[in-house]
Amino acid sequence: MKVVIASDHGGINIKREVTELMKAMAIDYVDLGCECNSSVDYPDYAIPVAKMVAYGAADRGILICGTGIGMSIAANKVNGIRCALVHDTFSAKATREHNNTNILAMGERVIGPGLAREIVKIWLTTPFEGGRHEVRINKINVYVNRANKDIDSLFN
Repeated sequence: MKVVIASDHGGINIKREVTELMKAMAIDYVDLGCECNSSVDYPDYAIPVAKMVAYGAADRGILICGTGIGMSIAANKVNGIRCALVHDTFSAKATREHNNTNILAMGERVIGPGLAREIVKIWLTTPFEGGRHEVRINKINVYVNRANKDIDSLFN
């Protein structure tokens, strides 16, 4: 599994904790930044991570900012991305089992490093159950594809 990870200025500390965890788990990862304390714009980090996952350059992505909200909103604008904002271990497991999420978002101002490590470990090791959950995801995909065609037809 290859994971791409990024944070804005509000998520640097947890990103460092998570990269250390992935090293310990022998997970191949790419860190897209940021490494600065000055304010940066979260879409500049969320969208490249989402594109890497959507285009198959990485299997999964992890995004961290102050709350995780902005990162999850930005990532979910990329077609093919199912990013979940997670701040507890139950949701970390459920979002993989039921929703087959491919990007995890967390907020450093919401959770501490210990919980972040637990969430990531669960999220990375929990398989998708498929079955009825896959049917539900496929229904979402059908809608998105149809909506994209409807929008395209307005301009062509």
